[in-house]
Amino acid sequence: MRIVKLTKETRKDILENLLKRSPNSYGEFEGRVADIVAAVKERRDEALFDYTARFDHVELTKETIQVTEQEIAEAYEQVDPALLKVIRKALVNIRSYHEKQRRNSWFDSQPDGTILGQKITALAKVGVYVPGGKAVYPSSVLMNIVPARVAGVGQIIMTTPPGKDGKVNPSTLVAAREAGVDTVYKVGGAQAIAALAFGTESIPKVDKIVGPGNIYVALAKKAVYGHVSIDSIAGPSEIMVLADGTADPRFVAADLLSQAEHDEMASAILVTTSMELAQQVSRQVDEFTAALSRKEIIQKSLDHYGYILVADSLEDAVDTANEIASEHLELMTENPFEVMTKIKNAGAIFLGPYSSEPLGDYFAGPNHVLPTNGTAKFFSPLSVDDFIKKSSIVYYSKDALEAIHEDIIQFAKSEQLTAHANSIAVRFGKEVH
Repeated sequence: MRIVKLTKETRKDILENLLKRSPNSYGEFEGRVADIVAAVKERRDEALFDYTARFDHVELTKETIQVTEQEIAEAYEQVDPALLKVIRKALVNIRSYHEKQRRNSWFDSQPDGTILGQKITALAKVGVYVPGGKAVYPSSVLMNIVPARVAGVGQIIMTTPPGKDGKVNPSTLVAAREAGVDTVYKVGGAQAIAALAFGTESIPKVDKIVGPGNIYVALAKKAVYGHVSIDSIAGPSEIMVLADGTADPRFVAADLLSQAEHDEMASAILVTTSMELAQQVSRQVDEFTAALSRKEIIQKSLDHYGYILVADSLEDAVDTANEIASEHLELMTENPFEVMTKIKNAGAIFLGPYSSEPLGDYFAGPNHVLPTNGTAKFFSPLSVDDFIKKSSIVYYSKDALEAIHEDIIQFAKSEQLTAHANSIAVRFGKEVH
């Protein structure tokens, strides 16, 4: 891996390079995505089946687009029982963590005759998109479905592209059933997002779409936003390790590569105060990469978006971590809990040498659907809050309103909204024109 001395200039250059990975930088795909979305909106199932035949080489019909109970039963027979056991153990942790995020409606009553509150309502229908390209991710199935289920969503619909045999990957199906999905459809890409957003003869319209996908899926989610809600427009995966001279270089190198293997556009960055550690990690990365099964993908990721940054001080390292706002941030310092208090921007923070990023991906419980490409500065991990909506509750007695009605009338008049003022005035035998 390249070793770079950290300065204001190098940090700026790296940030500009990382931002090239944003889905917003791929405008040349937007026209194609817009055509697909428009076609599905207009021709519904007909367009859905046409695109599936063209892109996935599978002929679908209204009778075969939905995964059947028999197909799910077959999936259970095909999945390794040891994997099923692990999925169920992970589910306990994921469900337990998200149950702590539940929010309740609340009401606040005052002696003056006012009651104010907030009503929490789960979304009625949610669509979960699950990719099926270079790799299969049953862990993402769990992470997207469980918080929706915990929130109390009425209907959870999953779409995922079929293989050339017309079937869905067995581990994906098993994970979906274990997490509590209601219906699974064999369709992927931008056409699946459009179907969930607008509805077709086979697939119902949903209120919100969540889940990762390729650039076509990301841009389709962007295109339908406003017709439905979305979780985010996710970019490629990324990890940053912030370490001092106490860190184990083997641990650091292994963790950097855990994200670099996702795809060629993934980013892996070490920022450290130790040149010695930087050199050791660089050598260890080369050694690990040569032996790993996805070494071609890893190497391309490291060549384009991998960095080892050597900072003059821990303060400079922390400032860089906050500026880059990585999806995953590991703190491998002498006192990671103290450093953690200085971190403002990160999707998920992993503390100490035995809290590696894959622990969060699969098992610990917090959601692994995280803000990418610097959006951790203003976005949060997927949570139960993403699957609820809030309504304000307002009650005033006559006496409570009478005590402040002149204030409201004056405010409304200052905005020249006399009908607003009149709505209050008529309740007390007055009129405003």
